[in-house]
Amino acid sequence: MNLKILLPFEVFAEKTDVSRIVAETREGSFGILPHRLDCVAALAPGILTYETEEDGTVYLAVDEGVLVKAGADVLVSVRQAIGGTDLGQLHEAVKREFLTLDQSERNVRAAIAKMESGLIGRLVEFEHDR
Repeated sequence: MNLKILLPFEVFAEKTDVSRIVAETREGSFGILPHRLDCVAALAPGILTYETEEDGTVYLAVDEGVLVKAGADVLVSVRQAIGGTDLGQLHEAVKREFLTLDQSERNVRAAIAKMESGLIGRLVEFEHDR
């Protein structure tokens, strides 16, 4: 298989002759072998594993994203990715970098929620006044 891992502004990795891929979704992990049917999966933050004859088994910490398998090509598009060899460090990176929202992201989400509730309230008033 041909594996390409995309970040928002760059290609993180591009590998050929990948023999297997293991990815995580919200429903759990699943594996992809070369002759698997085409599929699309929403990825959860976690560890993505792939194996090549040249590199052996490679582990990547990835943020949420999408995996698409079409024929021999597998495209993974994620917000962030971190490479490494120590699974313990990668697991900590997932918890530290991807699973915890920083304060600014929480503030943005709170502001959006307030705007949405205000808009809904105004729409209800508008409908009531008609």
